[in-house]
Formats: sequence, structure tokens, C-alpha cells
Amino acid sequence: MATIHSIIRPPDVGHEPHNPVRLDSKASPHEDLDRLPDGVPHSVVGMTALFSVILALLVASMFIAGGAVRVAGFLLVMVAVPVLVSSLRRKAERDRDHVHPSR
Repeated sequence: MATIHSIIRPPDVGHEPHNPVRLDSKASPHEDLDRLPDGVPHSVVGMTALFSVILALLVASMFIAGGAVRVAGFLLVMVAVPVLVSSLRRKAERDRDHVHPSR
């Protein structure tokens, strides 16, 4: 029988490693491990960053173009930012964990 190379072989720890068991009886009344730490769905945070960067690049290119396109860029900012904020706020409220709210 062939021996396993030492790089591939798991390390010998002397015992079978066990993950800690989560006992809800040991948790404090204010401790909740199931909730998101900040209460905001992380997908909403990522989409906010993505859409903000895309909008900023679009508006910057419109301002660089100048003329009537600059006015259109200003109008785009005046319309797109409130729409972006309100739609992401609705998504955050819809996706928020109401069973395990943040503090």
C-alpha cells in the first residue's frame, strides 16, 4: 500500500477535532448569533456600492462631454439618486431579518 505524502496527509492533532456546540441555553438574553451584525442585508450594501460607482462614472463622463450633455447629467443626478436610495431602502426592508433584528 502506498503512503500518503506529508503535504497531503492531515496533521496529527492527537484527537478528533470537534466544532463547538452552540447551546442556546448558554447564550445571554442579548446575544443572537443568527442575525446580521448591522441589521442591513449585505446584498443591499453591495448593490449600493455597485450602482453608486456606475452612476458616478456615467455622470462624470457626461460632465466631461460638456454642453447639453452636462445639463442632462445634472438632471440624471437629480432623478437617479432619489430613485436609487428609495428602491434600495425598500429592498433592505423587504430582505431584512425580522425574526432576528439587530440591536
